[in-house]
Amino acid sequence: MTYRYVIVGGGMTGDSACRGIRDHDAEGSIAMFTTEQHDPYSRPPLTKALWTGKEESSVWRGTPDLGVDIHHGRRIVELDLGAHTATDDAGEAHAYDKVLLATGGSPRRLPSDEDGEVIYYRTLDDYRRLRGLAGDGVRATVIGGGFIGSEIAAALASNGCDVTIVFPDQGIGARLFPAELSSFVNDYYRGKGVTVLTDQLVESVGNGTVTTKDGSEIGADVIVAGLGIVPTTDLAAAAGLEVDDGILVDEYGRAGGRDDVYAAGDAARFPVSALGGTRRVEHEDHANTHGRIVGANMAGAGTPYEHLPFFYSDLFELGYEAVGEVDSRLATQSEWTVENRSGVVCYLDADRRPRGFLLWDVWGRVDDATDLIRAGEPLAEGALAEFLS
Repeated sequence: MTYRYVIVGGGMTGDSACRGIRDHDAEGSIAMFTTEQHDPYSRPPLTKALWTGKEESSVWRGTPDLGVDIHHGRRIVELDLGAHTATDDAGEAHAYDKVLLATGGSPRRLPSDEDGEVIYYRTLDDYRRLRGLAGDGVRATVIGGGFIGSEIAAALASNGCDVTIVFPDQGIGARLFPAELSSFVNDYYRGKGVTVLTDQLVESVGNGTVTTKDGSEIGADVIVAGLGIVPTTDLAAAAGLEVDDGILVDEYGRAGGRDDVYAAGDAARFPVSALGGTRRVEHEDHANTHGRIVGANMAGAGTPYEHLPFFYSDLFELGYEAVGEVDSRLATQSEWTVENRSGVVCYLDADRRPRGFLLWDVWGRVDDATDLIRAGEPLAEGALAEFLS
């Protein structure tokens, strides 16, 4: 069968691309190929709302309502750009006019996990598995102190588990937060009953035990890892598209200089005019906005992607929004109403120009922060205080 649009990937980006297409083309046929057995769903609730009482039915995005032909449990294994065909792992070739690679990424894994004990947390099926194991007194070890690790550790602890979180950095969120804030989060988690093991590299897992490089052993009934993802670019590379920690695209989402091949979301490396250079972003806001604009461009919109993505997190009662280059290696300037509980951190380049903002329990100011980044001017005296007024 020939489709006007083929979407490779069934995540949030793929769903958003279908919506972008439908914004400009109400009738064109769309096929989506997803390795999961589910329709597209929202991922953030898997570490947030579903652990605080939200119904699982709330995650579905309603993609079938857009008139999309969804092929579940199918992986596209070959793209023939010349013939305009995408061949799936059942050997069936699907012809297309335009194709979008919304292939996302796969979780980084521990080489020592030979028996598959670790839940590499990313999908709805991972949530269902972990939810079935979690409960009062269950010993849960979370490997990784970044975005996913910190959220799932809080979720498990809030649902009765005896949680240990272990990671090689000095603090939770250490690659994002200034050192003093990261240290505060460590203590905050300990105050919530979580055992926080810093500066510990996991050497091996097996038989319900996590062993660190220094020989320490952590007994666990369940082991969860949040170690980031590797972008899925093999299909693009095999088709001859340029890949560099992501599929390289232009501001319209076009790959390889072609107007019939696009990429978006976690797997795409795209130009960021506000910061210069290119970036690859793995958060919800980017999946939704990039997916929709690139989908619209497939249908002829011709709209450049100029959005600066933001992200957010919930850590027990703590929460934040962030935008731009939020990197603890940069110089920072902070303003607090309550130290480490409510305030704003600005990340600065060598000329004191804002590169990113961490809005810690400060809400609704992402656009203001984005404007300061785009302005490209040195941070003015009193600028941070305005975020707290």
